[in-house]
Amino acid sequence: MTTQPFWETKALSEMTIEEWESLCDRCGRCCLHKLEDEDTDEVYYTSVACRLLDTDSCQCQDYPNRKQIIPDCTVLTLEDIKNFHWLPESCAYRRISEKKPLSDWHPLISGTFESVHTAGISVKGWVHSESDVNVDDLEDFIIPHVMVR
Repeated sequence: MTTQPFWETKALSEMTIEEWESLCDRCGRCCLHKLEDEDTDEVYYTSVACRLLDTDSCQCQDYPNRKQIIPDCTVLTLEDIKNFHWLPESCAYRRISEKKPLSDWHPLISGTFESVHTAGISVKGWVHSESDVNVDDLEDFIIPHVMVR
């Protein structure tokens, strides 16, 4: 008898903390600065990442303390599920909330976090740290929607 993986049988609200955290594919896309059009609510991603994002590994350099260091850091919670539309279409949290399967490159499927980089899903190699950019110029760094799908 084959047991189905937890992400196929549980709603996000039923997951343990470990299961919830394991959904993150470590692509780094949620760590990109975003701009929102106040008239249309459309979200525009930029190629500028939070200063805590290691742009090579696409991991937060201080994940446990990120909210204390970066007060406006977005921490995904169950209360935010209805607002997951701003997440990339590839994001496991969004996909599961929309009742879609995980992609083949997702580490829970592939067994390795390297698959996210190999598939070109991560921000590795093409983002700038906010430490190197004037954040008042974020509009100059808007990227095409296809890069964050």
